[in-house]
Amino acid sequence: MLERNQIVFVTYLLYQLAEAWQMSPSGVYKKLSEANAIDGYILPCYDTLHTLGSKYLVEDITEMMDERGVKV
Repeated sequence: MLERNQIVFVTYLLYQLAEAWQMSPSGVYKKLSEANAIDGYILPCYDTLHTLGSKYLVEDITEMMDERGVKV
């Protein structure tokens, strides 16, 4: 079960990525799901990721999506 702070962090990321990728938060969620990014990267790495700045997070997740072959 997810902790509240993890839910808040994932929601925050959805909105940061939506702005950077110029799409809706629901569209970002679909892309992240397609790449198994939430359960397969963001949540397992939460302890490190939540300490990083917004710009780095967007760059890191964008790069990870590219590595997984999901176009954003």
